[in-house]
Amino acid sequence: MPELAEQLGKRLREARDRARHLVLAPRVREVGTVETIGSGIVTISGLPNTRLDELLLLPGGVAAMVVVLDEDRIGAILLDRAEGVTPGGEVRGTGDVARVPVGEALLGRVVDPLGRPLDGGPPITPARRDPIERPAPAIIDRELVTEPLHTGVLVVDAMIPVGRGQRELIIGDRSTGKTSVALDAVLAQRSSDVVCVYAAVGQKASAVGRLIEEVKAAGPFERSIFVVAEADAEPGLQWIAPYAACTMAEYFRDKGGHSLLVLDDLTKHAIVHRELSLLLRNPPGREAYPGDVFYLHARLLERAARLSKEKGGGSLTALPIAETQGGNMSAYIPTNLISITDGQIVLDSKLFHEGQKPAVDVGKSVSRVGGKTQTDAMRALAGSLRLDYAQFLELEVFARFGQVLDPRTERALEHGRRVRAVLEQSQSEPHRPATEVALLVAVQDGILDSLPLEDVATFRSGLGVALRTAVPDLCDAIERKGELDDANRGQLVAWLRLRARPAPAAGKE
Repeated sequence: MPELAEQLGKRLREARDRARHLVLAPRVREVGTVETIGSGIVTISGLPNTRLDELLLLPGGVAAMVVVLDEDRIGAILLDRAEGVTPGGEVRGTGDVARVPVGEALLGRVVDPLGRPLDGGPPITPARRDPIERPAPAIIDRELVTEPLHTGVLVVDAMIPVGRGQRELIIGDRSTGKTSVALDAVLAQRSSDVVCVYAAVGQKASAVGRLIEEVKAAGPFERSIFVVAEADAEPGLQWIAPYAACTMAEYFRDKGGHSLLVLDDLTKHAIVHRELSLLLRNPPGREAYPGDVFYLHARLLERAARLSKEKGGGSLTALPIAETQGGNMSAYIPTNLISITDGQIVLDSKLFHEGQKPAVDVGKSVSRVGGKTQTDAMRALAGSLRLDYAQFLELEVFARFGQVLDPRTERALEHGRRVRAVLEQSQSEPHRPATEVALLVAVQDGILDSLPLEDVATFRSGLGVALRTAVPDLCDAIERKGELDDANRGQLVAWLRLRARPAPAAGKE
């Protein structure tokens, strides 16, 4: 008992000493109140020092991001399900903006726009957490776009080339193959050093699941990040998804690497933005979109760039996707995106239903970077292809009237049909650069003109494997140097002529 009393006395003396040195002062804690909640938004009163884009915490740990600051209220978008949040609940500010994890730990993972795993894998340990809203690189920090980004789609690489650091819009009606073109570009990076980040905004869960499985089976899944905000996700998550994905891709660009960002699609993103803006009582404009809808996508796509050598020389290439209605490219959102980006790949529903896949309308498609991003071999072979193909399409229209055609015109039509057959391509089967060069050589030298039209598809489909098996050194030289000298071209032409030789009839040798 004496020992217990001594211990209690010692603790009492220590407590008295701490009390003497304790400084008593008022502590201020800002607390807001939920006024209304529903349909993906919440209005809040209080919190006078809250700033735009700040992350707020509602009852139950529900996150919300501030997007409207009025004199008497705060408008925020919900980033979580908020079934348990009711008016009158307490709201606290975090003092920080919305951030997402970045780093190599995200490679090969499927996450939501806040970086939370959706694939059932272990928790992610990021290199750091960066804001979803970041300023675009300054003009002085950018370099000219001159390095090609191989997409594996022959019609794109030959006539609408995309460079590393470019912003190329993929646009067309619903179900015309827009996502397939972007998927081929991702699959084509399996033999490159490009990290792929795919943002699915408002897409069906089944469609996103099939796409992920295709990349797992035949693509660079270990060097890809999938940011998924499905159609049934909170509108706030769909709204921040493109920005979060862009931040994840910028991490690799800023380290001197190369990344490809696919945004599927920005039309749905604009619709979500319109929905949230109207609920937050922002004044509507054309087609009920708010006045800042142009800035919504401009500040996102301007972040795609190729950096100068002083900044590491990395690049971020953006492939945004937009949907049109009835081929109307003059609608509000398509015209906005066309004016922001460096070109567009237009897919036509008529070509799609005629069996021309990918259904790229070469006449309406354009790359504002052009042949500057093509290799020497591709530029030399594809220089006049676009013009020749356009002339064939015009000539084919006149030939449908049934006039008697002279032999020269007949030969031009037959050659053009084989060009069109070569430009056709199966889904999820991107070409290697050497295969594309071989196909263009076969077209330019008229090697396929003597081959029956129905056999061109067979020739094209097995060319890649046969070429790499027969002349592997030639393939490596083309892909390593990007050049095709006279000796290599002669060897390639001889091999192509041998392969395109019609098979002997049955019973003949």
